[in-house]
Amino acid sequence: MKEQQQAIAQAADWLREADGLLVTAGAGIGVDSGLPDFRGNEGMWRAYPALAAARIGFESIASPASFAEDAALAWGFYGHRLKLYREVVPHAGFAILKRWAQRMPHGAFVRTSNVDGQFQRAGFPEERVTECHGSLHYMQCALPCSSRIWPATGFEPQVDEATCRQLGPLPRCPECDGLARPNVLMFYDAAWLSRRTDQQEARLQQWIASVGRLVTVELGAGTALPTIRRFSERHGPRVIRINLREPQINPAHGIGIQGGALESLVALDQALDPAGGTQAH
Repeated sequence: MKEQQQAIAQAADWLREADGLLVTAGAGIGVDSGLPDFRGNEGMWRAYPALAAARIGFESIASPASFAEDAALAWGFYGHRLKLYREVVPHAGFAILKRWAQRMPHGAFVRTSNVDGQFQRAGFPEERVTECHGSLHYMQCALPCSSRIWPATGFEPQVDEATCRQLGPLPRCPECDGLARPNVLMFYDAAWLSRRTDQQEARLQQWIASVGRLVTVELGAGTALPTIRRFSERHGPRVIRINLREPQINPAHGIGIQGGALESLVALDQALDPAGGTQAH
């Protein structure tokens, strides 16, 4: 417990001294907003019983092959998630991060492996978010026939939750009228169009180059797909790794705080400002 308190005190010092906040995030940040954290098949099957009954694993449904083999099932899975992401209310931790950033001359930039658009819903500017696996709020041709990426705003999913199937019309590509798919990086995916993400990455690198005293707050990024963890560590040595199960980090890169995203951000906020720290709601 003493180690945890020391880590929070050290993290608070780094946040006070920083002139730019890099927020890196994996699936764990969404749990406090009520979003499922697909840790392997078990987590996904709890959220999608129809896939559990058919023993369809995460890597199988979250792949371009699923759109070729059974597009109504694939869009049932992604359409249900899109509806969920459109309705989610981001937890209070997002507001804490925004407030910290407002105190810093260079503000904040986000890099997330999540495809849910939660940072934008929480009020982070679109031009300050990098989605390294794409976004479910955008679509592309399943082939793809062109490099076009378009917003998913016109698509209203109608999903039978008992069967995890899209009941309404499937989204079509405006160029060739073939099947459309989400503009997200799936497993075994050679067809993903990365242009939108590439532009986001370029903006992020420009921003990082402009910051003199960078602090990185990493939230809910696991080791199963360590993309976010490795990125955070490359931008040390002041990485604050917040993770419920896997907070460990090389001291040369930063410090680890064991806990959920919201509870840890509230604790950090109170350490930063003992008189007026945020209360969890």
